[in-house]
Amino acid sequence: MLQSILLPMAIGFTIFISGMKLMELALHRLAGPYLQGILQRSTATPIHGMAIGTVTTAFLQSSTAVTVIAIGLVNAGLLTFPRTLGIILGSNIGTCLTTELIGLSLNKLSVPLLLLSLTVWLVTVLFKEFGALPSVRSFKLIETIRSSAVALGGFSMLLSGMALMQAIGPAVQESPLFHWFLEKSTSSLWWGLAAGAVLTAIVHSSAAVIGMIMGFASIGAMPLELGVAIVLGANIGTCVTALLASFSGSKSGQYVAWSHTLLNAGGALLFMPFLGELSAVSEWFANSPASQIAHAQTIFNVLSSLIALPLCYLPTIRKLRV
Repeated sequence: MLQSILLPMAIGFTIFISGMKLMELALHRLAGPYLQGILQRSTATPIHGMAIGTVTTAFLQSSTAVTVIAIGLVNAGLLTFPRTLGIILGSNIGTCLTTELIGLSLNKLSVPLLLLSLTVWLVTVLFKEFGALPSVRSFKLIETIRSSAVALGGFSMLLSGMALMQAIGPAVQESPLFHWFLEKSTSSLWWGLAAGAVLTAIVHSSAAVIGMIMGFASIGAMPLELGVAIVLGANIGTCVTALLASFSGSKSGQYVAWSHTLLNAGGALLFMPFLGELSAVSEWFANSPASQIAHAQTIFNVLSSLIALPLCYLPTIRKLRV
């Protein structure tokens, strides 16, 4: 079990998480200088905030990062709590881009993308090293290209980690623990919801957990409905990081974190009775199980945010000055 499951899983998961963080840091470096100003200027109404939250999260590839930034802005008094609600709704939609890209099954491109990113990165280093940058503008362009190359390298690592985690699928199928989990989940899909929440809370990455489940589903090791239940649970577990980040801040910052938790937990509880319908709708848009799970995540997050959006316009909430 150590050599066939645990070791390959640990290696694949480490590569996946490292790729996610590398991509997030590179993209944050690209957008960081402008991000706070954009969030401050473009959140006058919840729908504006939702649009900006969607775009920034899709760019940064991390809803947690955007939520933590929003908490920081509220703690600093640069934003009020009501103006962050749209950002929270949008961050849930934007985070679906990662799983949708994974669902395209681009694993075969991981090595070419990594070689391309290394080549571009090396060229930018040589340009800088030999002083071939006549102006500040040229320097900024090279820095942008370099950060983009690093982000591409992170994405290729993400795909490589996914391929390694998918490779252990047959061994996982034969393990007694997995059989026990499937038996429990057959009697109640709430086991899947709980597993997704706990795993994501531990690893602090819903994308990693969802990616792993997509790998299992792609080889037929897991029923689609169970995979979707775990996805809903992962959306709850991803709130833990924001809650931890808010504890040492102001009450307004804590409101932001709790609103994020309420959105995800409330949405998951709302959709749990309709897992069959959610799975059926996702099957309309794709044939592969991995893409079906990615689509189910997108449908869930979009509908949850749209259902919650009118609540953000309630006068009681809009008048809050916290």
